[in-house]
Amino acid sequence: MSFCMGTFFDSFSLLIQYARTWLVISLISLVVTWSFPAQAASRIDPQLEQQVLQIIREHPEAIIESVQAYQQLQQQELKQAQQAFIQDLKTNLQTVIGESPTIGSTKSKTVLIEFSDFQCPYCAEAHKTLKELLVKYPDKIRLVYKNLPLVSIHAEALPSAAAAWAAYQQGKFWEYHDALFTNQKQLGGALYLDIAKKLNLDLGKFKRDLTLATPAITKDIQLAEKLGVAGTPFFVINSPTISGVVQLANIEKILTGTK
Repeated sequence: MSFCMGTFFDSFSLLIQYARTWLVISLISLVVTWSFPAQAASRIDPQLEQQVLQIIREHPEAIIESVQAYQQLQQQELKQAQQAFIQDLKTNLQTVIGESPTIGSTKSKTVLIEFSDFQCPYCAEAHKTLKELLVKYPDKIRLVYKNLPLVSIHAEALPSAAAAWAAYQQGKFWEYHDALFTNQKQLGGALYLDIAKKLNLDLGKFKRDLTLATPAITKDIQLAEKLGVAGTPFFVINSPTISGVVQLANIEKILTGTK
């Protein structure tokens, strides 16, 4: 599967920066405490800081070890979060769905959670496949939409997500969702208003709801970060035969029970 990968590289860069900063601060704090504890809280001697940085340049293995330790801790926490999420999918589905929009059969034993970005070209392609699957297997799948706007690379990802959420407040999420992907190259304020008009939405309410969408979108983003979602589209499935992260190409095989 292809992904919009902006968040992965951003996260890795932040990881290195965090590890480096943490180590520098730790070493500086240690030396400062030894040298003049009464002044440690108020200032750091520039010469001492340069000495510590020189130590780091001469011993880069310290940085590597710190990064590796941090990565191991993060991987453990990530695995635990993913396992808890899969368990909730099996036993506490409504908690996972929350207030997110869903489509398909509510009686289906197969639930597909999608993390998506309205400006991601790969999500637009996935949207076509998912629509086909929903038509082809109307009683076999339930799709849940979660927002993951990749704001670092897609300027309209967050505004379009807010517009879709505003439409959702008037029961028109999926129609609006389809229109955004169909017109992905024209994303912007004019399009958002035009779609709302074509769907006969109450424009006053739509505009007010645009300003209220952030908490719901943020909640989805936080869930994605907790699960370590590195790009979009990203799918997690729970079916009678499999639970976990799934590739789009394999969803139909799961629905039909084929390998």
